[in-house]
Amino acid sequence: MQRHKSVEKRAKTSKIANTVNRAGRSRINTAEKAVLNAKDKETATAALKTAVSVLDKSVKTGLIHQNKASNKKSSLSKAVNKLAK
Repeated sequence: MQRHKSVEKRAKTSKIANTVNRAGRSRINTAEKAVLNAKDKETATAALKTAVSVLDKSVKTGLIHQNKASNKKSSLSKAVNKLAK
């Protein structure tokens, strides 16, 4: 690694960004699993509301693309609707 101040700064900011992004992706996965592992419709609906909020916040911060969030919300909604049957 080069010994320039800008390179050292960039390495530091990249490390911080990596930590923030990893935490955000983990939050998305946790919310998604909560919906998919729900046993009854009431729990699943509450988990879906939380998951939609997490996905929307991730789009707002630029972690994921809006279309990816929409696809995830759609698939999670389908999973919740299947519980009713």
